[in-house]
Amino acid sequence: MNISTQKHLSRRTLLRAAGATIGLPFLEAMLPSFARADEARKLPRRLVAIQTNMGIIPQYFFPEQAGADYKLTPYLEKLAAHRQQMTIFSGCSHPGVTGGHAAEKCFLTGTPHPDRGGFRNTVSLDQFAAEHIGNETRFPSLSLACSNEGGPTLSYTRSGAPVAPDKSPRKLFEKLFVQGKPGEIEANVEALRQGRSMLDFVGEQSKRLSKTLSKSDQQRLDQYFTSVRELEQRMSSAEAWEYKPKPVVQAQPPQDIDDAKEFVQRTRLTLDVVKLALETDSSRLITFFIDTTVIHAITHHGNRPEALAELSEHESAQFGALNDFLTQLATTKEGGSSLLESTMVLYGTCMGSASSHSNVNLPALLAGGGFKHGQHLAFDKTNNYPLTNLYVSILQRLGIEAGEFSTGKTTMKGLEMA
Repeated sequence: MNISTQKHLSRRTLLRAAGATIGLPFLEAMLPSFARADEARKLPRRLVAIQTNMGIIPQYFFPEQAGADYKLTPYLEKLAAHRQQMTIFSGCSHPGVTGGHAAEKCFLTGTPHPDRGGFRNTVSLDQFAAEHIGNETRFPSLSLACSNEGGPTLSYTRSGAPVAPDKSPRKLFEKLFVQGKPGEIEANVEALRQGRSMLDFVGEQSKRLSKTLSKSDQQRLDQYFTSVRELEQRMSSAEAWEYKPKPVVQAQPPQDIDDAKEFVQRTRLTLDVVKLALETDSSRLITFFIDTTVIHAITHHGNRPEALAELSEHESAQFGALNDFLTQLATTKEGGSSLLESTMVLYGTCMGSASSHSNVNLPALLAGGGFKHGQHLAFDKTNNYPLTNLYVSILQRLGIEAGEFSTGKTTMKGLEMA
C-alpha cells in the first residue's frame, strides 16, 4: 500500500498578502490523502438545463435507430465527440402541456395546460433542487437567458412565480467573480438581517395566534413555521457567503453583444461564464433560456428547401456551441474526474415541431452527470413517455430523495447511473 505524506489543505484556505485576501478553487490537496482513491464519488453533482424556445427541425435531430448503434443525424454529428457521454431521447413529452409557444414556460415544470386562462405554473426542477442543496454554494441557483426582450426564464418558485434571469454575460461574470466593496457587503448583510428580523416577528405573532386555532389550522400553521425556518436558514447561509471572498479566475470579463441575430455567439459567451461558475463551485444548479424568436418566421418553413437550409444553418450552429461547452467540461479536471462527469447537461426544446406548433415528441438529450450513456432511448411517438420521469432521475442523481416530480412518477426507463 502506498501512503501519501502530502499535507492536507483545508478547502477554506485563503491567500493573504498586503491586506488582500484571495479564495482558492477546489484542489486535490483539499481532499485527505486516504480519500483520493475514492474522490470522484465525493465530488458535488451539478445540473445545467438549457432550452431553446423555437424548436428544432426534428428529422435533423432524431436518429432512426434505437439503442447504442444509432446513426448520427446532422445535428448530432456536431456532438459526435461526446457520443459516449450522452443519451438521446425521442417519443417523450410533458403530459397535458399544450399551447405551442406557451409551453416554453413549462419545460422544467411540466405543469399542464399553460394555454388556458388562469394558468398558474409550479416549481421548476432547478428551484426544487435548490430547496435541498442550494445552500451548499454561494449562489443556490443561477437563472440565465439570452434575450433582448422581456424576462424569459426556465426557473419558477414553488408558488409558480418566474425567477428573473441574468441576461448579460458581463454582469454575470461580475456577479460571480468581482468582490464587492466593504460598504456594499455590509449593506447586503444588513438587508439580510432585517429580513430575518421580520421573520422572527411574524413567527412570534403566529405562535400566539396558534393557541386560538383548531387542530387543522394549527397543522397549517406548523407547515408555515417549517417554511419560515427553512427561509431563515437560507438567509443565514446567504449572510455567511457575503463575508467569504469570491473565487479568482484568470479569464477576462466578456463583452456583451446586443444584436439579437447573434444569438449563437451570445450563447457561447454565456456558456463560457457558466463553465467558470461550475469550475469554481459557485453554483450547482443553472438554467439557460435561449430565445431564438429572431428566426421565428423561418421556423414555419413549409418544407421549402431554401427555408430549411437557412433554418438548419442556424440550428446547426447552436449544436456547435453546445459541443464546445461539453468539450470545455470534459477537458476541465476536478480531482480524478472531469466537470462533465459530475455535471448533468440537459438540452431540449418546448416544441417537437415549431412549424406545426406541436408539443409532442420533444427533442431532448442529456449529457454527462455520471449516467450510462451512449444510446438513443426511443419511446412511442404516438403515446409519449413522460419527460418528467427524466427529472426524477436527475433529482436522485443530485442526491435528493425524490420518488416523483410534477407529472413524473418514477425514474427514466433505460437510463442507469454509472
